[in-house]
Amino acid sequence: MNIMLINYKRICLIVLYGCIFSLSHVTIAQKKISKKKIEALKKEVAEIVESNHTQSQIMVDKIFSFSELGFQEIESSKYLTGVLEDNGFKIEKGISGIPTAWFATWSNGEGPVIALGSDVDCIPKASQYPAVAFHKPIVDGAPGHGEGHNSGIPLNITAALAVKKIMERENIGGTLILWPGIAEELVAAKAWFTRDGLFDNIDMCIFTHVSSNLGVSYGASRGTGLISVEYTFEGESAHSAGSPWRGRSALDAAELMNVGWNYKREHLHPLKRSHSIFTDAGDQPNVVPSKASIWYYFRDITYEGIMEMYREANDVAEGAALMTKTKVSSKILGTAWPRHFNKTIAETMYKNIKTVGLPTWSDNDQLLAKAVQKEVNSKNTNGLSKKLNSLGLPVKTPVSGGSDDIGDISWKVPTVTLRYPSNIPGLQGHHWSNAIAMATPIAHKGVTAGAKVEAMTIIDFLLKPSLIEDAWKYFNTVQSKETKYKPMIDARDLPPIYLNKDKQQQFREKLEKFYYDETKYKTYLEQLGITYPTLKKK
Repeated sequence: MNIMLINYKRICLIVLYGCIFSLSHVTIAQKKISKKKIEALKKEVAEIVESNHTQSQIMVDKIFSFSELGFQEIESSKYLTGVLEDNGFKIEKGISGIPTAWFATWSNGEGPVIALGSDVDCIPKASQYPAVAFHKPIVDGAPGHGEGHNSGIPLNITAALAVKKIMERENIGGTLILWPGIAEELVAAKAWFTRDGLFDNIDMCIFTHVSSNLGVSYGASRGTGLISVEYTFEGESAHSAGSPWRGRSALDAAELMNVGWNYKREHLHPLKRSHSIFTDAGDQPNVVPSKASIWYYFRDITYEGIMEMYREANDVAEGAALMTKTKVSSKILGTAWPRHFNKTIAETMYKNIKTVGLPTWSDNDQLLAKAVQKEVNSKNTNGLSKKLNSLGLPVKTPVSGGSDDIGDISWKVPTVTLRYPSNIPGLQGHHWSNAIAMATPIAHKGVTAGAKVEAMTIIDFLLKPSLIEDAWKYFNTVQSKETKYKPMIDARDLPPIYLNKDKQQQFREKLEKFYYDETKYKTYLEQLGITYPTLKKK
């Protein structure tokens, strides 16, 4: 179906909800409501979240057990949309041409349209038994949640259902939209969402991401944006021993590009980053490779810097093709703008963070955390966080580092990222050790704390219309005053939904044996027969 038609239908659906409900509801958002009443509702919504802790735990454990890579989040998306559909949300699947992507919408009439997003994919070769404080894969070589993306959407669902209950009872107008960050580890979906206009009629976005503390920030963020590009060279095959002079090696071209770019990298500014892998290096040694591909990430702290690196890499690729008499083509596999978060949303949220505070960690929670820190030789050996982070302020001195395609959405609509304490401090990230906590009481407590903050913040914005106005004022007069968002992709660029298919298929049958069955076991740890915590024997 045409993407523009899909988007038009989605917008009409939201408008239709608003018209239907506004006929029968005089919404509380249209009345004056006392600060005391708002605080009472926020306290109540946090209590509802707490009462649903077991359901949150089940969702977290369930997604952990699926262990699906980017673009292959089939079971995860099926399960999550099923939960939302059972609770009255209308589901639109396959958005932006991505089979595992979806928007879930529920409306109670006229009022703010608030989007809640989080990622869902996992990490290659990060399979790990939860609660085991040393390397023990569930399935050797398989993917695993070594980032913690199994927890974010369960947090959003928990918060949304609590808010929905209050909205229905109190006749509060507004629309909640939940969506997944598909293939975030490939930064290969959110730019397509913004390109296709999926956030054009949304008032604000709360994104959630696993962390080891409870926090939020505003302004320019640490880290980089990027463009992800695969270059493919095509030459002529020949017998490598019989007639090598008749061949034109595509692999030679890819290797020459790699050499050329590595010389270029020596002269990159320290705030820039670039790294690559070969995705096709030929078939076998006795055949001159007629095709070869190399895949790059080009990172910088500004859009302009990213695109400059991209142009320079294109020149290096052309040079490699000229040297080998091959042809070169390229395709964009993902993009991420540098992130910029909203001051009004962050300040409002941080007040709720201070109210909620960090979870109460048990002795076993701390025992597991300290054992894992010791196992990976972390400099942090203090266990789980006991002190709240302060409100994150705009970065004054830019710092290079990682990227996240929530950056694209942050330049389309006022956005923040709520970080919640479901993992262990001091770990290296993208690693099996980061999976250890993610189906344990540590993750479950962190999700409940984060869901309380998110639900309370949603209530604030539903019942204080001036906050939405202030958020957009910051967006328009501060954030976008000099910088205007331009997608790095256009209508010709298709999402690379084929990525990870073979890798996931290799392990899916083996992983299926370990899918969590909540009808038989209270927790995933119980199903796996794991004692909490399990430490290395001395």
